[in-house]
Amino acid sequence: MTSSFTRLTAVVLVSGFLISSPLMVFAGPSHDEHEHGAEVSDTPTNSRHDHHHDAKQHEAGMETSYGMPGDPSRPSRDVKITMLETDDGMAFVPNNIRVTKGEQIKFSVTNAGELDHKIVIATEEENDKHAEMMKKEPHMAHDDPNALRLAPGKSGSFTWHFTRAGVFDMSCLIPGHKEAGMTGLVRVE
Repeated sequence: MTSSFTRLTAVVLVSGFLISSPLMVFAGPSHDEHEHGAEVSDTPTNSRHDHHHDAKQHEAGMETSYGMPGDPSRPSRDVKITMLETDDGMAFVPNNIRVTKGEQIKFSVTNAGELDHKIVIATEEENDKHAEMMKKEPHMAHDDPNALRLAPGKSGSFTWHFTRAGVFDMSCLIPGHKEAGMTGLVRVE
């Protein structure tokens, strides 16, 4: 019988973002090891940096300064957004959205461009910090309930519940895209 390790994920809140990191924890012999004498490697197989929000914490009602993940089973207003390149740069169409405090919005997003694009809704400060991280690691994996990355020609959606009034940032945080004009505002009144 050999010892095995179980991979867990540590989640830490840093500047409004939850960052996860793989951890190796001694778990004792597995069921298969016990019966079959199998060896289990303690080497992590995923060395990439995963930066994402923990979905279970969001489901539990974790609220941010710009709201919280929506509940897809509840009614929501559908807002369609197209991401594309233009003669002048890059854009969200529309790039200015008005929301009533307490309203739940389903963002139905289409990438009509020729490049990957991303939409992230947060405060401008949080998006700027996130953009700096993306410059260092442009291919970092995300699983954020307030964001969506799409390949050209693809569509997707996410639902967000705007529980606080304010003016929030909507930007593509792929390096260079916001600077090329792919940004907008969500005004919650």
